[in-house]
Amino acid sequence: MNIYDVIIRPIVTERSMDAMEEGKYTFVVDRRANKAEIKKAVEGVFDVKVARVNTMNMRGKLKRQGATQGRRSAWKKAIVKLTEDSKPIEFFEGMQ
Repeated sequence: MNIYDVIIRPIVTERSMDAMEEGKYTFVVDRRANKAEIKKAVEGVFDVKVARVNTMNMRGKLKRQGATQGRRSAWKKAIVKLTEDSKPIEFFEGMQ
C-alpha cells in the first residue's frame, strides 16, 4: 500500500485541536492499514518522528429518512503521538 493511500484526511474537531498541544494528531486512515503502516505513512508524508499510534474502528451511524433506514460507512481513526524532539505538523498549525 502506498503511503499516500494510508492517510485519507485529518479530523478537525475541538477535541482533536486541543490534543495537538500534547503532540497528538488525529487522522481518518484506510481501514486495512495497521499501526506500522500508519506510522510509516505519517513519518514519510509529514517528515516527523512518531512515538506511538492508537487506532479505533468507528462504526457507521444509523441514519433514517422517513421509513427507510440505512447506515453510513464504517471508518478507521488513528491518533498519532509525536516524539518530544519532533517538529509539529505544519498542516495543522494554520488551522488554530
